[in-house]
Amino acid sequence: MSFSENKLTVRSSADLATAVPYLIGFHPSDGSIVVIACRDRRIVFAARGDLPAPGSPAHHLRDLTAHLVPIVQRQQPISDLVIVGYGAQGHIDPALRVVGDEFTATGLAVQELLRVTESRIFSLTCDDPACCPPQGTPFDPNTSLVAVHATVAGLVARPNRAAVSSRFTAADSVGAGIRHAMTEATARMAAVETAGSTAVYEAGVHAVRGALRQHDDGTRLTDDEVAWLTVLLTHRPVRDLAVDLTQPHDQHVTFWAEVTRRADEPLVPAPATVLAFTAWRCGDGVLAVMAAERALQVDPDYPLAVLLLQALHTGLPPSVVEQATTGTHPSPFSPNPNISSDQE
Repeated sequence: MSFSENKLTVRSSADLATAVPYLIGFHPSDGSIVVIACRDRRIVFAARGDLPAPGSPAHHLRDLTAHLVPIVQRQQPISDLVIVGYGAQGHIDPALRVVGDEFTATGLAVQELLRVTESRIFSLTCDDPACCPPQGTPFDPNTSLVAVHATVAGLVARPNRAAVSSRFTAADSVGAGIRHAMTEATARMAAVETAGSTAVYEAGVHAVRGALRQHDDGTRLTDDEVAWLTVLLTHRPVRDLAVDLTQPHDQHVTFWAEVTRRADEPLVPAPATVLAFTAWRCGDGVLAVMAAERALQVDPDYPLAVLLLQALHTGLPPSVVEQATTGTHPSPFSPNPNISSDQE
C-alpha cells in the first residue's frame, strides 16, 4: 500500500499503524477510530472520529458510523477500507466490528479491522498466528522507516490535537504592542474608508501582496503590519483576494497560522478562515477544521467559515466551495488526497 502523492510504502499492519498519525496530522488518542480508504492499494483518504465512551447507548455508535459512511463513499472510486481503533480491547473490538459491518452493508469492502493498544497492533480479521499473533504485533514508530520517509516527505505527526491548535491560537492575551498597533490601524482604516471602497481594496491589495512577499522572503511581520492586514481583511473583497493570492503550500499555511495567532480577538475570523481554506487546499483537513472552528468561536455566523466547515464535515473537495463562492471554474490547486479531515 502506498500514499499516492508521497510514494510512502506501507507493507504491514505495523507500517500502517506508524503511518496513521501522518495521515491525520497527529497521534490519535485512545477512543479514536480512523477509517482509511484505499484505491488499488494506495491510501487516498483518512477520516478520524471519537468513539462513544464505554457504556454509551448503542445508537451513538450507529450515529457516528452514519456520519462517516457518506464521507467515505464520496471518495470514489475506492477498492477497500482499513479501519483502525485505538484503546483497550473491551472498548475497541466491539465498536470496530459494528463499524465494519455497517460499512460492509453499504457495499464497501472492509479489508481489515485493526486495534492499536499502546505499542501493539491486533488484527480482528486475521486469525493466522504466523502473521497476526494473538498477543499482538509490537511496533515502534520511532524506528520505523515509514516515519523517516514521511518526515522526509514533509508530513508531520503532532502529539495531539492541542498541538495542532497551538499553531494558530495565542497562549495568552495579545500584548500591549499589538493593542497599540490595532488602535492606530483602526484609525488608519477610518481615514481610508472616507475615500471609498476602491481605496480600501487597493490598500488591501498592497497589504496582502506585501505581507505574503515578506513571509516568502523570510521576514516576520511587525505588530503594525499584522494589525493593518487584519483590519483590512474585515472587508470581504480583501479577504477573498487573500484566499486567491495564497498558495497551497506549507509556507503559506504557516503564514496564516501566525497571523491568526497574533490577531486581535475580534479580527480572528477572517485570517482563521483563510488559514482553513489554505490548509484544506494542502490536504490538511484536521488543521482546516480546527481553524474554521476557531473563526466560529469568535463569530458563530461568519459565512465562509460556516460553509467551509460544512464542506469539510461532508468530505467535499475545495473545488466545490470555490465554485459556490466564486462562480468560476475549479481552482487549479488540487488537494492532497492523502490527508483528510478529522471528523468529530
